[in-house]
Amino acid sequence: MNVKKLVGILVLVLVIFFVVTDPGGASGTVSSIGSWLAGVGNSIITFFRGVAP
Repeated sequence: MNVKKLVGILVLVLVIFFVVTDPGGASGTVSSIGSWLAGVGNSIITFFRGVAP
């Protein structure tokens, strides 16, 4: 088993553990990541609208 696959499995196990032990915190984390990604997307769109004539 290579290291990349092992790290992926460990990350998956930690995520599942976090969701099982603290579902409210996990949902808050996912929500904040989603909001951050939406902000990044809006900033990129605003940039390209400003560049386009």
